Amino acid sequence: MSMTYGAETASSSLPRRTRAEELRLQLADDILRGGFAPGTALDETALARRFNVSRTPVREAIRMLTASGLVEVRAHRAAVVARPSAQHLGDMFEVMAELEALCAYFAAERMTSFERRELETIHEQLRRLIQSGDPQRYHEVNEVFHSTIYAGAHNSYLVEMTLTTRGRVQPFRRAQFRNLGRLAKSHLEHDRVVEAILRGDRSTAAQTMHAHIITVREQYEVYSGLL
Repeated sequence: MSMTYGAETASSSLPRRTRAEELRLQLADDILRGGFAPGTALDETALARRFNVSRTPVREAIRMLTASGLVEVRAHRAAVVARPSAQHLGDMFEVMAELEALCAYFAAERMTSFERRELETIHEQLRRLIQSGDPQRYHEVNEVFHSTIYAGAHNSYLVEMTLTTRGRVQPFRRAQFRNLGRLAKSHLEHDRVVEAILRGDRSTAAQTMHAHIITVREQYEVYSGLL
């Protein structure tokens, strides 16, 4: 499975999302901001009308949101808004941290010279985005940054598992970028990961990536008022 992105990709055309994926992120944002209270029924027809789409992508978006614990689907009843328990959210981030740490560990050992230059280019792109203060754009390029490290691990099964888990925690990772000063802090955490990967220090790459993902969880908790 190839998840490699070139420098041009990082700075111009990001991977395209399907309409269902875009709807999933929009609905997740609304839920996490409190636009939909827990227990609110999600009417597919009303949502399709609101976003000017057919019911098919709406239905798919709702299905994807169940994996993140933001929607609960009950037999013969409309899907309703939910919020994952602190335990469930913690479990997801615990696994995410381990998977990303393993990707960084292997990337420090296996990344080609070209892939290392790609990583540096994307990292620089993120640094420039801090000045714009655009959390949405930063989140998009941040996904490319992490995907480049996954690809650098050169283990397709690990990439598959990591991307699946990332899809589940994505709404929460995205929300934490709205915290004041978070973009700059995230980039500093990335600095430590990149430096370790570039010098081939597997243990430090894994440790700094693990710490980064745990911080992401903590920042989401700050955003959501759990702390």
